[in-house]
Amino acid sequence: MIKCVILDDELLAISYLKLLCEQIEGVEVIKAFNDPKVFLKEIGKIDCNVCILDIEMPGMNGLQVAELISDSKKIIFTTAYKEYAAEAFDLNVVDYVRKPIKKERLIQAFEKAKELVQHSQKKSLIEWNTNIGKTVIFTDQIAYIKTSEIDSRDKDIILNDGTNIVLKNLNFKNLLEMLPDKDFAQVNKKEIIALSSIKVFSTNEIITTIPAESDGFLKLQIGETYRKRLSDLFGK
Repeated sequence: MIKCVILDDELLAISYLKLLCEQIEGVEVIKAFNDPKVFLKEIGKIDCNVCILDIEMPGMNGLQVAELISDSKKIIFTTAYKEYAAEAFDLNVVDYVRKPIKKERLIQAFEKAKELVQHSQKKSLIEWNTNIGKTVIFTDQIAYIKTSEIDSRDKDIILNDGTNIVLKNLNFKNLLEMLPDKDFAQVNKKEIIALSSIKVFSTNEIITTIPAESDGFLKLQIGETYRKRLSDLFGK
């Protein structure tokens, strides 16, 4: 199943795209946005695998948006301007669909996306020993991992939807070897964060997109040993 999110500054274009997607088997539109900044603020919390981005938008264009999310989402560009084609494919996107969009052309783009999504899913799912038995978890659904307070040999996982699962008898060294290096970072001796769950990054602290038990969002203290790796990831 292709779960897609649409970003286009024109509401009529969004309505038309949604109508086309509804006619294509195996495609579900999860949400649509007409503001790039709002899209970027929320996309990390949305369960989707494909983003359909308009290129020509005021304030921030689709190419700029794609640079920020292309590591985690498959991208299909839509635009009425052919001059963006070279730049689009430099970003290694799934496809570049010219407006006005035709259903047959959109189907072709989704077929390409489906193959890439299936390929990446095969590489990003892991079978774990957990408190509920052998469990297959897609790594892109993991938001946060910490050492269990009950038994330090175990690790507590929080998924993007808030689900809690306990990994049994697994140390951080082996755990990090199993996780995609580009998607996760150890923050201190007891915590690992998915990069997609980071809201604010500073020298000593990370504010996440994960709701805190008391109020606001979960905050993590950065250990000295892990500061350089995190700074390198964020170009600081």
